Amino acid sequence: MKRTERRHLKENELQTFARQARESLELRRRETAVIIAVAGIVAVAAIGYYAWHQRVQAKAHTLLAEALAVRDARIGPAPAPGTPSIGGLSFATERERTQAAVTKFKAAADAYPSTDAGRYARYQEAAMYMALGNASQAIATYQQVVDRGGDSIYGQMARLGVAEAQARAGQYEQAITLFKEMSLRRDGPWPVDGILMQLGRAYLDAGKRNDAQQTFNRLVEEFPESPYSSDARRELENLKKT
Repeated sequence: MKRTERRHLKENELQTFARQARESLELRRRETAVIIAVAGIVAVAAIGYYAWHQRVQAKAHTLLAEALAVRDARIGPAPAPGTPSIGGLSFATERERTQAAVTKFKAAADAYPSTDAGRYARYQEAAMYMALGNASQAIATYQQVVDRGGDSIYGQMARLGVAEAQARAGQYEQAITLFKEMSLRRDGPWPVDGILMQLGRAYLDAGKRNDAQQTFNRLVEEFPESPYSSDARRELENLKKT
């Protein structure tokens, strides 16, 4: 092969290599540009979501704070004409205050049901129904917290609320089932001694004296230093007398 032909071939190889390098570089540039654009879109979306999330949380906490202010408002007559105003919210009776608080908590929970503030508002709504003596409505409302809260602290505390409301409503078998389940969980958020006390009383209300006696005995034996221990001993003494 002549020298000129070999040089020509070598030049062609170099040109081909250079072209391929340019094409590869251009492809990588386009890929990099796409990646940067996608990353920018994701970043903007993340910032937007964060800003939206913060606004939602702020509004939810504002509504919750308003509801808590009503729940904790002063009870008493309005100041007499000519006397200095005490200031702040006030209600004539505790029942009137509780009814107003139910409305406020429900509004907060309905507006932002998926936020922590909304779940807490729903829990407080149920507690207000209990305070009003409306156990059936309390059960339904606590159950909403359970359904949304799962194993979170809100969900687990709402389960206790359901059991308490069921016992108040005379649904003893359902309440006993829940109390028994909770009394066996050492890792739960509930004090087991307190659960046993409520379980024993639910048994008493259901007319199951033997089960009540066993439950109170368990409380005394397993938790001798518990503040509920003296109440359990008192219940045991009463059972012996009747």
